[in-house]
Amino acid sequence: MRKTLTGQVVLVTVATAVVSVLITAAVAIPVSIRSINTQLRAELQEKSAIAVELLATERPAARERIVQSLRRDGIDVYLIRRGAVDKAGLPDRIVRQVAGGTLVDARAQVDGRMSFVAGRPLSGVNSGVVLSKEVASGIAARVLSTVWIALLAGLIGGILAGALLARFIARPIRRAAGAAARLSAGDRSVRIARSGPAEAAELADAVNQLASALQVSEGREREFLLSVSHELRTPLATLRGYAEALADGVVGPDGAEKAGATMLAEAERLERLVSDLLVLSRLEAADLPIDVVPVDLVELVGAAGEAWTARCGTDGPVLRVELPDHPVVVHTDPGRIRQVIDGLCENALRVVPAGQPLILAVRGNTIEIRDGGPGFTDDDLAVAFDRGALNHRYRGIRKVGSGLGLALAARLVTRLGGRITAGHAPEGGAMFTVEMPPAGFTAGMPRAG
Repeated sequence: MRKTLTGQVVLVTVATAVVSVLITAAVAIPVSIRSINTQLRAELQEKSAIAVELLATERPAARERIVQSLRRDGIDVYLIRRGAVDKAGLPDRIVRQVAGGTLVDARAQVDGRMSFVAGRPLSGVNSGVVLSKEVASGIAARVLSTVWIALLAGLIGGILAGALLARFIARPIRRAAGAAARLSAGDRSVRIARSGPAEAAELADAVNQLASALQVSEGREREFLLSVSHELRTPLATLRGYAEALADGVVGPDGAEKAGATMLAEAERLERLVSDLLVLSRLEAADLPIDVVPVDLVELVGAAGEAWTARCGTDGPVLRVELPDHPVVVHTDPGRIRQVIDGLCENALRVVPAGQPLILAVRGNTIEIRDGGPGFTDDDLAVAFDRGALNHRYRGIRKVGSGLGLALAARLVTRLGGRITAGHAPEGGAMFTVEMPPAGFTAGMPRAG
């Protein structure tokens, strides 16, 4: 029972009730004893005053009746005549004080018992009367006898209150646990109603947001898998077709060279796709090796521009490189940054019409890749780096890739501590901005902000 929330709440409430009762008893017992003894002392003083008046005026027979009456109330009466007390047990100092005409109100050992003592002088020489009554005893036991009843009542009340409180507290947790079990079983439509205290509503919101996020994530995952499978099927179908043609002798010696070139291109396409998938999976597992060194962005982007000028050719986009006239040194992995640039240029080469601009630029510690292609809508910018999002949106409308390139670029830049954004280029197409991390940043950790 202690391992459950209900059991722990019950134990806490019961313990609180027991401690409260014990503290009350610890305070109540001395207070009760002090109150009773104070009352006894006041009564004894009052009776001593009355006894003095009666003993001074009544006859001997009446005096005896007064003494007997006081003794029935547990009060011992001592008469002092000429400095001598009528019976033993009274301390000498009390006798001397009363015989000397002093009022006495004290606690003292009388006949071996701790007692309250009230003494008053009588008319006459060295005479007086002293009343004593034993200090109250057995009060603690009487108080404790009532405490056990209160303790039992506190225990029962604690158990009942704890059970009700635990049920109230555990209800939203049990609902969340049930929803989590359904989520783990694959039900993404589960939702929890917002009810109860603020914390319970926050828990319901968290579970509902998780369910929604899983639903969206799995939807995107399905779309991504469909996109990848489509990208895999196309080159595989081409390879299979040419392989069957060669096997059946449909392609003769004159067409073998063209068939081989086509098969090689499709194989390279498959290799790039598999490589992108592998890099992306390693990025998400955070085990991709990163080699950070000082890098001159001017030199890096200039080399990329020379390579892509040849690839654009005469029937492709017009490549232009915009570089400052001084080195721009940052600390990053040059191979991974070149991979990002090549991936973004590959995307541009696919969609930018012939004769339109493709610009590689360095501005401060930022790399820009701009083009004059169809560009993105504002809605596209919100999902530009989600795996397969643009592929699914534009498949059949314009040329698309596997849907991995932008996602891979975004994760690589983030892993390097930089920031990549997508926007609208002045040339009318898309613009990607790759901002390098500040000096002293340790690559491999996500950059804040």
